[in-house]
Amino acid sequence: MKVLFMGTGPFAVPSLNAIHDSDHELVGLVTRPAPTNLRRKQKPPKNPMRDAAESLGLRVWDPRDVNSSEGVEILSSVAADLLVVCDYGQILSNEALATTPLGGINLHGSLLPKYRGAAPVHWAIYNGDLETGVTVIHMTPRLDGGPILERVTVTIESTETMPQLEARLSNLGRSCVLSAMLQLEDWDGTSLIGELQDASQVSKAPRLTKEQGQIQWEQSAEQIKNQVRAFQPWPGSYTWLLQEAQEPLRLVLGDTRVGDALGGSPGQVHVGEGHRLWVETGAGGLEILQLQPAGKRMMLAADFLRGYAPAADARMNSIQ
Repeated sequence: MKVLFMGTGPFAVPSLNAIHDSDHELVGLVTRPAPTNLRRKQKPPKNPMRDAAESLGLRVWDPRDVNSSEGVEILSSVAADLLVVCDYGQILSNEALATTPLGGINLHGSLLPKYRGAAPVHWAIYNGDLETGVTVIHMTPRLDGGPILERVTVTIESTETMPQLEARLSNLGRSCVLSAMLQLEDWDGTSLIGELQDASQVSKAPRLTKEQGQIQWEQSAEQIKNQVRAFQPWPGSYTWLLQEAQEPLRLVLGDTRVGDALGGSPGQVHVGEGHRLWVETGAGGLEILQLQPAGKRMMLAADFLRGYAPAADARMNSIQ
């Protein structure tokens, strides 16, 4: 099968390599271009898929709009049998999908129809889900809405962060993509293929914003721990250390642990024996094991306490 891959982010790299190492013919990569509004001396963001494709000696195209006449012409010109799409960054139109006889398949980092959208791994951890997985669908112009060809479920570990889970799911996607391609080899191009998604089970996984990283200490310790795990590396989970007669200190939380309530209102800081740092929440206490003060590196709580020594009136809250 002649395959054109479409992807930009790191989630797609293992699947690109898997197709390259298979008996299929991988003719190149379509990826998103670097932004044009960079400030002076600002470096363009990394494009893991471009790097991977170039290391394999593949041709790379990066149209601004893949659904424009220029973009559709690129897709048509390679005469591929199938588009394989993962972590690309743009929804394909009917015209774009029609450039290949078998249309396109998409690898998505959730158990569709749950968590359609740009940040499925983040929201699965944030919401405290016990399991997630990967799904390969036959594509339609509707976001993540096509019939399911392959789906595999995994357990989310209680301490797993977003980058850790995403890497695990990314590798899991390799075999799913190849299995979905095998199904399409014998497809007649018109009959129904795969399992239709249950519209009543759809949930959204929208792109994150910087503001969502601010910690609300009225939430439970378990919810805040999940947020810290989910919002790595961006936007991070941040708060401010507030003390009388001192400037607020912005902190990004690293590893945390849930414990019993220690008394006081949400946001109240407790320093325990052995240089342990706790914060009261809306339900339970949250031990902060790692944190990063503004302008500093991520450090252990014990090192932070030696350098900053919170006063008795210290609280963590929003800066307002």
